Amino acid sequence: MSPRDMTQEAGQSALSTSPFALRHLTVAYDADPVVRDIDMTVPQATMTAIIGPNGAGKSTLLKAALGLVKPLGGQATAWGQPIDTQRQRIAYVPQRASVDWDFPTRVIDVVMMGLYHQLGLLRRIRAPHRAQAQACLERVGMQDFASRQIGQLSGGQQQRVFLARALAQGADLYLLDEPFAGVDAATEAAIIAVLKSLRDEGRTVVAVHHDLSTVQDYFDRVFLINRARIAEGPVETAFTQQTLDAAYGGRVLLKA
Repeated sequence: MSPRDMTQEAGQSALSTSPFALRHLTVAYDADPVVRDIDMTVPQATMTAIIGPNGAGKSTLLKAALGLVKPLGGQATAWGQPIDTQRQRIAYVPQRASVDWDFPTRVIDVVMMGLYHQLGLLRRIRAPHRAQAQACLERVGMQDFASRQIGQLSGGQQQRVFLARALAQGADLYLLDEPFAGVDAATEAAIIAVLKSLRDEGRTVVAVHHDLSTVQDYFDRVFLINRARIAEGPVETAFTQQTLDAAYGGRVLLKA
């Protein structure tokens, strides 16, 4: 087998086992490409930050992969299968700003939305389901807020509840869009602790992230994007001044 064939075979193997992979993904709004020909391969049991400047296409990348935005071309797969066939294994936490927090519902009810795949067609909620939802709230430190209306919570508390809903799904892949945006320091610490524990349990986490100062402390891997793919890999090798210059046009400095 030639070196080229071996490289292709290794790439195909990584693609078939990756919990989240993109190939040639392209998205355009009004004929203007937002992301162009993106390839991405996320290994199992890792935490990956998607980083890049404003308007780079970070959130669009996730939404297109999930089918929330229609791509112009390319594909997204989970464990080598079309992502639509793996929905029950995937939890998505959207940007908090995109949610209608005025909707009248209790915290515990929001979390139990993550259990719908367990409830069956009749949607019968039983004591074990409530106990499971309560356990997810405890994991994010929100067990005392179960009966509160979701709109009465602070931004950080709301984000914790949405993470609890994702936990209730029992997913193997967690996709989060700006999970730390607009939250307090205590919430950020609580969220990153939960995400790292998921990684340590063998789950996979991919998060759109904006705070470059915490990338090295929070994540194992990075994917840098500015409409096109800039770099991908372990933080130690892909999160460098050179790759940041390519993504941000020399406007940011890597902390010592």
